[in-house]
Amino acid sequence: METAAFYILAAITVAGCLGVVGQRNPMHSVMLLITAFGGLAGLYVLLDAPFTAVTQIIIYAGAIMVLFLFVVMLLNVPREEPGPSSVAALLGPRGMKAAVVLSVLLAVEIVWALSRVGIGWFDEQTAETVSSVTNIGRSLFTEHALAFEVTSVLILVAMVGAVVLARKER
Repeated sequence: METAAFYILAAITVAGCLGVVGQRNPMHSVMLLITAFGGLAGLYVLLDAPFTAVTQIIIYAGAIMVLFLFVVMLLNVPREEPGPSSVAALLGPRGMKAAVVLSVLLAVEIVWALSRVGIGWFDEQTAETVSSVTNIGRSLFTEHALAFEVTSVLILVAMVGAVVLARKER
């Protein structure tokens, strides 16, 4: 039964993600992203992580997607405009060289970061500290308070920027 539920939720998630990328209408893309987030929350439930599933629904499918819908409706973009047929045409020869260099740098950074973390990084944490909502909340609002506040300011700035961009000049 769990295997069937996994495949159904995984198919919903993958189909939603492919729909987000394939849609020309931004409103449909946002709605399909909510579907993908719902499928992902279901996968978290199957992994016996109900707190993460509820957080996924409340934060991503709730707050972040409302922000996305607000921006899409505010900008009133009916359809995506067709762009150049290829990345090379969009970037040009210099841009392609820069893209290759940046891609190599990203790959080197990922390898470096993974080598610093090591394979047994999760073993250092006990199940009690990871599974307790109280410990997660205490860690979020004490050790990681700056990151939490910076994220909220970033979302506020994005919303104000969308309002400024959508404002009609008089």
